[in-house]
Amino acid sequence: MTKKFMMNHECPSPAAALAIAEAVLRTRYPDASFAFVAGSIMRGQGTYLSDIDLVVVYAHLQAARRESFVVQGVPVEAFVHDLRTLAWFVDADVDRGRPSLLNMVAEGVAIGEGAQQAEPLRREVVQRLADGPPPMTSAALNLLRYEITDAVDDLRGQRSDAEKMAIGAMLHPRLVEVALRGRGRWYGTGKWAPRLLAQIDPALAERFDRAFRGLFVSGAAAPVIQLAEEELAPHGGLLFDGDCRVAPVEWRT
Repeated sequence: MTKKFMMNHECPSPAAALAIAEAVLRTRYPDASFAFVAGSIMRGQGTYLSDIDLVVVYAHLQAARRESFVVQGVPVEAFVHDLRTLAWFVDADVDRGRPSLLNMVAEGVAIGEGAQQAEPLRREVVQRLADGPPPMTSAALNLLRYEITDAVDDLRGQRSDAEKMAIGAMLHPRLVEVALRGRGRWYGTGKWAPRLLAQIDPALAERFDRAFRGLFVSGAAAPVIQLAEEELAPHGGLLFDGDCRVAPVEWRT
């Protein structure tokens, strides 16, 4: 069952969302040290389908977990950690250049009896966000180049509109990743992709929107192909001939 059918409510105010989060922390996670309350509702940008993001931090847990539930008709996404598991996931977000958890910690409101413990953690995360993501490894970049090349080659052929839409849906996030990571910026998927593109270059965001809108609405592939060629050009261009990826030696049964 989706969030839409689980509830029928107006978007709560940030103050109401904070009160819900505090109640959740007291009743569902009474032994937690503190939590960060984040998300679009807390930014004042929520809709009636928005949820509360809650990063819950314990002194020690056997294992981290993520869980979803509804409180007072409002969906809550809880990311439950101790400091060591949180550090592991933060490092993983940094390595992939997609700072989902970092953003929640950096922008979240700290709550709980140990809320003062949250500030050193927040300062560290804010600094890591400011430092930006690490450069893509050559292996990661070449994989993206190969996948984009494969999609572009498919678009060059005679395809039905349904096939073009499927190819475009696969191609868009990969091309966004190259555009953002290739410029030394963090990247995101889904609704975050156009937002992040617009933040760094409104003209670039418009080119993406125009190219993919044309592909999805009228099946026009040429603008997407041109966009892909332009975005890959600084990184060696399209890649097929000479591509080679060796599997780790431990990948055997």
